[in-house]
Amino acid sequence: MKSQISNAMLLAIIINIVYAKAIGVTQGIIARQAGGDMWIVTIFSTVFGLFIMFLTVLIIKRSPQKNILEQTKDLVGKWGEKFLALVMFVFFLGAYGGIMITVVYHLMDYFLPEVPTYIFVVLVTGVGLYGIIKGVEVVARLAILGVFSIIFLNIFLLLGSLDYFDIQLFLPVLRNGFFNAVEVTKHHNADWAMATLMVAIILPMVKQKEKWMKYSTKALIIGGGFILMWPILEVGVLSPEVAGQYIVACMQMARSAEIGLFIHRYELIMIIFFAISALIQVMMCLLCASIAAKHIVGGENLNLLLFPVALILGGFGYWVVNDHIRAMDLLTYYWPRVATPITFAVPIIVFLLGIIFKKNLVETNGGASM
Repeated sequence: MKSQISNAMLLAIIINIVYAKAIGVTQGIIARQAGGDMWIVTIFSTVFGLFIMFLTVLIIKRSPQKNILEQTKDLVGKWGEKFLALVMFVFFLGAYGGIMITVVYHLMDYFLPEVPTYIFVVLVTGVGLYGIIKGVEVVARLAILGVFSIIFLNIFLLLGSLDYFDIQLFLPVLRNGFFNAVEVTKHHNADWAMATLMVAIILPMVKQKEKWMKYSTKALIIGGGFILMWPILEVGVLSPEVAGQYIVACMQMARSAEIGLFIHRYELIMIIFFAISALIQVMMCLLCASIAAKHIVGGENLNLLLFPVALILGGFGYWVVNDHIRAMDLLTYYWPRVATPITFAVPIIVFLLGIIFKKNLVETNGGASM
């Protein structure tokens, strides 16, 4: 992990890795299960994400030159490291399926319905692989451009939607109950888990460790704000009943936006600004899965694993998106059952292991540890 990126780049990557899926397929599922409370669910989930991110940064700061997998090896040995690496590989494999649902259905269902599904998967995975081969620094610079794209996308959508906004559609608040809203956060928690587990792996690549907490917290708050605008507009403009009828609710929201007399297909603009965020998700998922695979097999050269990992993730992604019903069943019912325990258990358990076996960490660090 010799690559070094700035904290601003880390902030940009965190925002991008969550945004595309969170405003797309996630909000549609939340609308179906929480109705008009979907914006409250998004806030709750962002708060949970802040807690997990705080814990993750604390873990890495105990031994700043090592990621969570290397720290686990110091704490409980190589088999503990391999088990955690396998868990994280499974997580990023499942997350890749969700990302493929987001990317492929945006393009195939709205623009290119006659193009075979495998074309989308091969092209997206190929571009993601190319980005990772170029290096984390290149991906990070692209992520900064992605943040500006997100800002423009949100501003355009806001300008095109406010005339139709109806505050009455938000009432009654918490119509399905507080505990239902908390329970439904599992769908958005899985999105934030991509960010927290990614940070657990790449944070040692980020310079100025004293600013890690500040920038990762900022990223959660800013990214959460960017995402929160979408469920608020979907409730106030589309209504939660309409938003819940679409797999990709954000595209229907974009179709409803009106910007002047000459821009009728706003979803085309949305795809342009949305694409960078989606590609950052693909690239970072491939990178984190490859690093996890490296710890499983015990190899030294990460580049040798990029292509086989891309084949595994791409193959799984194709299997998922090749059937709409399978894709939505997986994302709605099965993925939260896998992702939720990993989201909370991994950082909490490793944090507690660091307290119990602190002596091991101090010894491997040559007597220096937080």
